[in-house]
Amino acid sequence: MSHVFLFFVRQSKFRHVFGQAVRNDQCYDDIRVSRVTWDSSFCAVNPKFVAIIIEASGGGAFLVLPLTKTGRIDKVYPTVCGHTGPVLDIDWCPHNDLVIASGSEDCTVMVWQIPENGLESPLSEPVVVLEGHSKRVGIVSWHPTARNVLLSAGCDNQIIIWNVGTGEAMINLEDMHPDVIFSVSWSRNGSLLCTACKDKKVRVIDPRKKKIVAEKDKAHEGARPMRAIFLADGNIFTTGFSRMSERQLALWKSVRH
Repeated sequence: MSHVFLFFVRQSKFRHVFGQAVRNDQCYDDIRVSRVTWDSSFCAVNPKFVAIIIEASGGGAFLVLPLTKTGRIDKVYPTVCGHTGPVLDIDWCPHNDLVIASGSEDCTVMVWQIPENGLESPLSEPVVVLEGHSKRVGIVSWHPTARNVLLSAGCDNQIIIWNVGTGEAMINLEDMHPDVIFSVSWSRNGSLLCTACKDKKVRVIDPRKKKIVAEKDKAHEGARPMRAIFLADGNIFTTGFSRMSERQLALWKSVRH
């Protein structure tokens, strides 16, 4: 069974829709967001908290704020601060609103348990430390349906799928990416992954079979980072750049034969 990528464009229904900024007292103000040069969103949110990667001396740290704690944030507000290098990515567990994972320049992945009412003091002891990457870890992503399953991707060009309960690697996807992995996304049921790589290819991978089931070369021809995500219907949405560094968005349809 093979896959073919088809590309199509539709006129936007949101062409004349504009956003309006909320009042200052409804924003999170005076936060020193990380200045690390990594292509990440630097924040993650769930129904209880918003987590934000910040500038920190002597290692990596991120804030965890209750959604209701808007306004100016005190500079001494407690942080999650166990990494020895800058934090590059964070992701809340979809099955537990008190659990968050972080990846760092120190080559480790850490999983944290946040108190029910938020942090009252700095949190420096993770629930588990996952070690297996030889270079910095820029991507962490929880499995959408299976509990205690976490994916990490590093600048060593490999993807590791972990059993967080035991702290052991279940699947190691090596030799599939010749260069830095810019993004990884689970399909809705977690059976497939799509990745965007510095070699300008988008790949669809079956992690259990350790097999690339589809790939698209030069999804975006620019040299700057691109990202790819699975949509709920199985299509793939990408963002990247043209050769002239113009921002591009694309929707790709995976067709089974």
